[in-house]
Amino acid sequence: MASAFETAVEDVKQLSKDPGNEAKLALYALYKQATVGDVQGKRPGFADFVGKFKYDAWAALAGTSPQDAQAQYVAYVEELKAADAG
Repeated sequence: MASAFETAVEDVKQLSKDPGNEAKLALYALYKQATVGDVQGKRPGFADFVGKFKYDAWAALAGTSPQDAQAQYVAYVEELKAADAG
């Protein structure tokens, strides 16, 4: 599965259309869960809006195995590729 994950990581960079902030946030969280595991450290402070969104998206995946996160990432990239092509 790791090779499919690595391919998906590269494929998402080749999309012709920007997938939007929500999709990028979901991809970020899945990537971090797949490569690092559960979120670590403290939630960013009040003024760091982007950091808080990233932290919360990643924290929502707590308990998801790296293998499951990789599979979800690959599936999501396939959806984005299909939408990008159509």
